[in-house]
Amino acid sequence: MPNLPISGLPTGNTLDGTELFAMVQDGVTKQTSLNSLYTSLSSNYGLFNQTGDSTPVLGNAPTGSLIDGGAGTLSVPANGFKVGDAFTANFHGKLTAVQNHTLEIHIESDGTNLADTGVITMPNVTNKDWTLNIDFSINAIGAAGVAEIASAGTFTFRTNSAGDVVTEIFSSVNNTTFDTTIDNTLVVKAIWANSNASDSIYSRIFTLRKTY
Repeated sequence: MPNLPISGLPTGNTLDGTELFAMVQDGVTKQTSLNSLYTSLSSNYGLFNQTGDSTPVLGNAPTGSLIDGGAGTLSVPANGFKVGDAFTANFHGKLTAVQNHTLEIHIESDGTNLADTGVITMPNVTNKDWTLNIDFSINAIGAAGVAEIASAGTFTFRTNSAGDVVTEIFSSVNNTTFDTTIDNTLVVKAIWANSNASDSIYSRIFTLRKTY
């Protein structure tokens, strides 16, 4: 087969993680796989950093994302996870809520629920700071029913009462619908239940890291 420029090669199919790549290491040409490249590049490494405020999720448009544009990726390719992988997501933002209105935060991957805060009955909150910290552990890999991910975190916010801080602690294990053989993209969304435009939440800072 004659040598061809890269642009002259046939287009590959969807990657599954087993593809081989040539590399030079210590002066020797060797091979590695897509999965190995992903692991090497992402271990203990920032995966995504948001670079502006997210669009506010308002009570009269009651469901929306707490993530907006930024640098990096929120996705892990099909077969890109390995057992023992760990990730952490950290959010900071602003919150306004009417007393007794309810808010819930959902953490998902491609429509699969990984964890949620549960429904929170809000006190009066006017443009106060909030934080959301989530840890993820990949305990098993494979198709749905085989793969397992554990998720846990805290959602903390200030109220209008001086010095009053509310913290919700949550955790969950998904070993039924989580699937590592497909692309997984992180989604974190807020859900209001009272159809009131006075309720508002958005993120100002969001960073996703691979920690192990």
